[in-house]
Amino acid sequence: MEACLEPARAIKPIDRKSVHQICSGQVVLSLCTAVKELVENSIDAGATNIEIRLKEFGADLIEVSDNGDGVEEKNFKGLTLKHYTSKLQDFSDLLHVETFGFRGEALSSLCALSNLSIVTCHKTDKVGTRLLFDNNGHISHKMPQPRQQGMTVNVQQLFNTLPVRHKEFLRHIKKEYSKMVQVLQAYCIISTGIRISCTNQVGQGKKNPVISTGGCSSLKENISAVFGAKQVKSLVPFVQLSPSEAICEDYGINPANIPEKLYTITGFVSRSDHGVGRSSTDRQFFFINQRPCDPIKISKLVNEVYHMYNRHQYPFVALNICVDSECVDVNVTPDKRQILLQEEKIPLAILKTSLVHMYNSDVNKLNVNQKSHQMTVLGASEKAPQAVGSESFIHDVQEAAPVHSVRNISIARLRESFSLQQSLSCKSKCSEKQGLPLQRKLHGFLTSCKRSSAQCGSRDELPPRTPDHLERDCKSSESETDSGKGSTPYSLIGSSTSEVNTPAKSSVSSDSAASSPITLLNFAEAQKRDDELKTVATICDVLIPCITESTERASSTGSCSQPLEVSHLYDNSFQGAKRIKVEGLCLDVGLSLGLGPSEKLEVDRPVEISKKTVEFPFSMSCLAEKVKLIGMQQKQQEEAQRHRRFRAQINPGDNQAAEEELRKEISKDMFATMEVLGQFNLGFIIAKHGSDLFIVDQHATDEKYNFEMLQQLTVLQGQKLIAPQNLYLTVVNETILMENIDIFKKNGFEFIINEEAPPTERVRLVSLPMSKNWTFGVQDIEELIFMLSDSPGVMCRPSRVRQMFASRACRKSVMIGTALTVNEMKKLVTHMGEIEHPWNCPHGRPTMRHLINLDMISGE
Repeated sequence: MEACLEPARAIKPIDRKSVHQICSGQVVLSLCTAVKELVENSIDAGATNIEIRLKEFGADLIEVSDNGDGVEEKNFKGLTLKHYTSKLQDFSDLLHVETFGFRGEALSSLCALSNLSIVTCHKTDKVGTRLLFDNNGHISHKMPQPRQQGMTVNVQQLFNTLPVRHKEFLRHIKKEYSKMVQVLQAYCIISTGIRISCTNQVGQGKKNPVISTGGCSSLKENISAVFGAKQVKSLVPFVQLSPSEAICEDYGINPANIPEKLYTITGFVSRSDHGVGRSSTDRQFFFINQRPCDPIKISKLVNEVYHMYNRHQYPFVALNICVDSECVDVNVTPDKRQILLQEEKIPLAILKTSLVHMYNSDVNKLNVNQKSHQMTVLGASEKAPQAVGSESFIHDVQEAAPVHSVRNISIARLRESFSLQQSLSCKSKCSEKQGLPLQRKLHGFLTSCKRSSAQCGSRDELPPRTPDHLERDCKSSESETDSGKGSTPYSLIGSSTSEVNTPAKSSVSSDSAASSPITLLNFAEAQKRDDELKTVATICDVLIPCITESTERASSTGSCSQPLEVSHLYDNSFQGAKRIKVEGLCLDVGLSLGLGPSEKLEVDRPVEISKKTVEFPFSMSCLAEKVKLIGMQQKQQEEAQRHRRFRAQINPGDNQAAEEELRKEISKDMFATMEVLGQFNLGFIIAKHGSDLFIVDQHATDEKYNFEMLQQLTVLQGQKLIAPQNLYLTVVNETILMENIDIFKKNGFEFIINEEAPPTERVRLVSLPMSKNWTFGVQDIEELIFMLSDSPGVMCRPSRVRQMFASRACRKSVMIGTALTVNEMKKLVTHMGEIEHPWNCPHGRPTMRHLINLDMISGE
């Protein structure tokens, strides 16, 4: 409150020292950023040999030495000052910059975050110079020092000026080290003709090589130097093709507007064979104009296409996209890893077309020497999508084998042809049922009724119909109307099976009865109900013509044998209807009844019915009290809703929200204090904590507990190999394996480690884990190494070991349908507080959900 009462301070500029420290922390974010900036400076200086030396994984020392051009003495002063650079003169030069660095921020930021010293010797100097800098980038000490041409940058105690970041940096130093090595691998791959080597020294021990390239002249040789010859054997060169019309349509590109040779893509990708790919994306490198970057859309596209042919693995990728520098914006993020491209959809279309064509041609090849993979290749070829130009192939197959041509029709064509055929059949049926013949029958029927009026007394009457018959007739009529039968412009709906009693019965045939049954109702008591029954109505409350003049004539003559006598129906069938709805009357019908042009037919006439009056007690005061009570209840519910801790519903779409709520609101000690109320449906436990009710899946809960116990306590037994096997791991992976050897032993892997052997040959496998029908191999070792690179020292299991444990935990757990005692249910609930992640089972099934708060029910 005191700060709020203070008067507003004047706006003043921040002092230069504070600005320098604030901005420097945004340029150099991690160990990999610091090493990247120094390596890029060496490459920009024209170096052909770059050596990187680390102490304690880079926490104590980062030293980068090269044989580049060096720095002239006249440039010493501006070497580490903010925004001093030799790459740019004005903003327009940014469009044509081809060097890695151009902002002049790297060395200045490193001065602000660490203790920086530089030893440099220009090609025109006879002796080198050692320069010491303060945190502001100014030279604090200068002395001569012997050195060959080039420059050495020495960074000690990175982030020591930022205490919080320095503490976090030391906590996760091994994770930072792994990320740095992966970034360094990208520069080793793309930098042809440049020898790059990196070593790490722990304590007073010897230098351990991390990575090394021999200055190879091609991308393929650099990949072999970094990852070994085994990795190169699994790669195929990328062959660029022009985007196909179908893919251009997907991306909304006009093929005619694509500039020629705007993008040139070169590199290597993994084959699509199963076992050739990797279990993670740790070896995917993308470059734009030889600059390592992280293009999210391009990376996603490459993995999606690869998963069309090998869904369980990820490819090795090393692709370089060359484009005119004017079409690229590099100045997006401080680390320059995010790059914007002009016409970004064009390289995506090129990549998709080329990769699909490459993998389509690859899956149709059978390797004769690998018989064990024959079925895998055949299965992949069946699942692979059709190549470009599949429509012509379909056309050829249809001509050659018309019997099986339906299988090759695309889904879109199949739907189109089906809908067309269905619409034609519907039109033909409608034309048969709603055509002119039906209208002629209606007209002929009415005229025939008029002619046979004199003979109505001599006819045999139809048997009377009961209300049950009428109800069945209505239902049958409705069913026919719903099914598409009997939809006429104005139909007189009656019984679907009644026949018209006329001299010429053939005029109303079974066809008309099936399509739209027509019945005119005869009212026997026309004189008594002259005013009430002046319309012809239907039970189904559909629109029918009304006939009034004929009934008036019948009442005037007092005879029941009038032209309207057609068939007998029950008399009380319309007493329940309040109003008879009638719309429109055909002119032919009016003329057939003998009405003149000026005579009008009455429509929509109300029917008088007897109403029973019942007294109902009512009080405005009682109503006001009820309204007030309802308002108070709603307010209480809204208040309770605001204080509800659990809002997620029991719905598969809300699983994540429900787990977050449970993780936030329930601690592990709460499970021991929960009260078990009972068992529901022999599969779920109802538990109570405070006023909250929870439902617990007894099988999923027990399975999760058993799974985590197996994860923690099981030590897999190893099977000795006849001869030790060389793994040919990279130097980084060898280091990770050697540092986490205990975790590998708990997973059943045993190794022989020879410290004196050359890099990539120091570790040999002597034992593999084996458990009943489950066997494991080198791929599981690589997966473990990748997991340990992110979280070193943390106990973890390969995915196949987790699958094995999940299967065993499922079989030994309490099943659905098992009746449990209160003690058994209490034990299952208590176990949930003893495991790390109790919210779902290994197969993803939720273990516990919140049902309701009892206070809300008591409030209602």
